[in-house]
Amino acid sequence: MGQKVNPIGLRLGINRNWESRWFPKKERTAEFIAEDYQLRKYLKKELFYAGVSNLIIERTAKKIRVTIVTARPGIIIGKKGADITKLKETLTRKFKKDISLNIKEEKRAQASGQLAAENVATQLERRVAFRRAMKKVIQGALKSGAKGIKISVSGRLGGAEMARTEWYLEGRVPLHTLRAKIDYGFAEAQTTYGIIGIKVWIFKGEVLAKGIQAEPKEEKRERGGRRKPQRRRGE
Repeated sequence: MGQKVNPIGLRLGINRNWESRWFPKKERTAEFIAEDYQLRKYLKKELFYAGVSNLIIERTAKKIRVTIVTARPGIIIGKKGADITKLKETLTRKFKKDISLNIKEEKRAQASGQLAAENVATQLERRVAFRRAMKKVIQGALKSGAKGIKISVSGRLGGAEMARTEWYLEGRVPLHTLRAKIDYGFAEAQTTYGIIGIKVWIFKGEVLAKGIQAEPKEEKRERGGRRKPQRRRGE
């Protein structure tokens, strides 16, 4: 069942880094994992309209630093930094720890797997036809420089009585190639007919070494295959 493997988890340590970066004592591991989960859940809910593509959590002995990768940093920062200061105070009070926030802009928002999945989910909740929503996101990702994209939607599509899965694939998405830089995102659309799940895979190129990316090349195939060499008489 290789197709069910999360492409981000499969590439950790190869061309992806961990989103939670800390080294705790053994007895505090479960506590930190649960705290990270609650922190991510709260921030994703509060900053949904800011287009958050990733949250990176780093810990020291007495401090937590959260890097928020967002497509709309101005919404989080607010006028003269008022909103981000308020958010920091709320997090410190809620989790009872010293939390610092760092905002990083997502330069290619349309080529982000998570933002693409959330974009499709938002359109489905606004009663946009699912095929139209998928094609619109695919066109935006390819224009942003993606080499390939695959979108899968599952549920009662179009209000059908029986749930089904439909998907679109444009370009190349080599999930079995570990050096391939693939971004993955998942979102759920709350519709009147039930929940529709959206999965997005975006192929951004192949990473050969640190900082070096290879452009995917199409293999040239000769028609008719190779001919066997003919033997001459007397040989």
